[in-house]
Amino acid sequence: MTFSAASSRVFLRALTLDAHIGYYPEEKGAPQPLVLDIELSLDTRRFGDDRICRTVDYDILARHAHELAASHVDLLETFAERLADRCLTLDHVLAVRVRIEKPRAVPNAMAGVEIVRLRA
Repeated sequence: MTFSAASSRVFLRALTLDAHIGYYPEEKGAPQPLVLDIELSLDTRRFGDDRICRTVDYDILARHAHELAASHVDLLETFAERLADRCLTLDHVLAVRVRIEKPRAVPNAMAGVEIVRLRA
């Protein structure tokens, strides 16, 4: 993700949650752990005082992820896109990077996806 002189980053790392996710029949109906990193590029021209409305509340990021995890999604890519879309609706967000790891997807490995999306 590129940053301009008028941006800063806000992030939430290693958010672990149980999600209804998976393409294969044996994955449906059984929540699986996901580990998420969300990184936002914000317009820093909004900074300058100590009010939370000038930035993004980390709890909102976590809530978006938990809400998406409650309904079944087949693919990590779809989950990441939906989470990125929600993040881009937040005030001050110029870009978002979503990284999701699925610890149980492949034995002895960490599978996952990472996307970067910019506000249109």
